[in-house]
Formats: sequence, C-alpha cells, structure tokens
Amino acid sequence: RFSGTFVGNAESTSPPTAATSPPAVGAATLPAVPTIPVVPTIVGVPNTVAEGVLNPNEVKPPASGTRKARVLYDYEAADSTELALLADEMITVYSLPGMDPDWLIGERGNQKGKVPVTYLELLS
Repeated sequence: RFSGTFVGNAESTSPPTAATSPPAVGAATLPAVPTIPVVPTIVGVPNTVAEGVLNPNEVKPPASGTRKARVLYDYEAADSTELALLADEMITVYSLPGMDPDWLIGERGNQKGKVPVTYLELLS
C-alpha cells in the first residue's frame, strides 16, 4: 500500500533558461540543398525492376556477364516470372543490379525467367 506522501525533487520544474539551452540555428545559416529523388535505372530494363516487379520477358541480357549453368534439380515455377527447370539441362544465366542475390535470370531458347541459384551449378 502506498502512502499519499510523495517525496520528489525540490528543485524547480520550469524549463531551462535560454542561457543553458543551445543556440538556435537560423535557416539562413544552413546551405540550401535541393532534394532530387533518385530512381535507379538500368539500360534496357523497364523501371518496374527498380520497384521490385520483374517481368523477365522485358529484360535484355547484359552485353557481358552471362554464364552457362547446369540444373541440379527439377524446379516448378511458382508464377509467370519464374522459369521451370529440369535436372541436368543447360541454361544461360545472368544477374541484374538490385536483384535478390539468391536468384538469377535464366534463359532456355526463347523462354526466360527467374531461377533459384541453389538449383544450379554455375559453369565457365
């Protein structure tokens, strides 16, 4: 049970005086820096990639950086952005800037889609 008596700080609870507070910085002393939104763009890739939506059919492979890969396990595509894989087939793969490092873009003939790296043995 608590008593009705409160023992607290006997000092004043008023805010500190201007002498103890930091000096105010006027807006005129700060440099004016314009803010420009930066949207990453990739040549040949629509802006939807920067927003996290990837349509592999609209992505062009990079001029360099493609590799061959052997598929280790069958993989069933979860949606139209992914490429279904069969074990032991060979595909061409590459990555895009800003893409999840656990996935690559895979191509087989005229088919293209995201493929999980763990299902691949990267060659050359």
